[in-house]
Amino acid sequence: MKAPTIIALLYGPDQPGLVSRVSSWIFLRGSNIHHADQHKDLEANIFFQRVEWAPSGQIEEEAAAFKKFANEELGMEVKVALSTDRPKVALFVSKTEHCFHDAILRFRAGEMAGELGCIISNHEILRGDTESYGLPYYCVPTSKETKAAAETEQLRIIREHGCELVVMARYMQVLSDDFLKEVACPVINIHHSFLPAFAGGKPYHQAHSRGVKLIGATAHYATADLDEGPIIHQDVTRINHRNAIQDLIRKGRDLEKTVFAHAIRLHLDNRILIYNNKTVVFD
Repeated sequence: MKAPTIIALLYGPDQPGLVSRVSSWIFLRGSNIHHADQHKDLEANIFFQRVEWAPSGQIEEEAAAFKKFANEELGMEVKVALSTDRPKVALFVSKTEHCFHDAILRFRAGEMAGELGCIISNHEILRGDTESYGLPYYCVPTSKETKAAAETEQLRIIREHGCELVVMARYMQVLSDDFLKEVACPVINIHHSFLPAFAGGKPYHQAHSRGVKLIGATAHYATADLDEGPIIHQDVTRINHRNAIQDLIRKGRDLEKTVFAHAIRLHLDNRILIYNNKTVVFD
């Protein structure tokens, strides 16, 4: 079994010697770096780094000591995680099931560094499938009149299961600004379009009417601005004039599954830094 490691994601104003100071701190403790990568935004003069290492001593103590070092001595924002962390995930779904099934099977196969805690839907349709997977299913019907109460119940369920990430597997409801503030954890959405093109509803119909030659899928963090959150991962596939709307939907669904899964994996592997509504992805 692979020995546990510490993973640190840090960013802040660039300054001379940052890479050396980080690696020296780890080396002088007798620890061993497994992987390190960095990036500098030349326009903003911001330094980003992801470093993973095997600690020489007690792992929690070393992780806490590095966080203090990065904050106080380097003046950097830092997130520190352990490779043994297995965050619980709440999966939101409506009626469309391809991303729902694909994500569950990937978690069951051990592809994700986390665990599904619960499934939340605004319909009963996928209850049987969810229960066949041995997962708890909560149906919280949502309408314009009941939205606030429904989101309060969703938040209760998320907290009850101790979830640290919400993923929207084609959940066809817009989460309110209040929900996104109260949930206090990241929310990942899969949008069936290569954003920022064709935002909103029925993007494949929009693409077909426009006669584009590429369609795509986008996984992004959800924010109060619909379909405008920081983009995590995107992919595209070619189409042509012979493809009907149903062909676009079929091809698009294949993209949606892989893009969604990859975004979840990147997040759970602690490979994403967010700044200025953009992401730095250490893949």
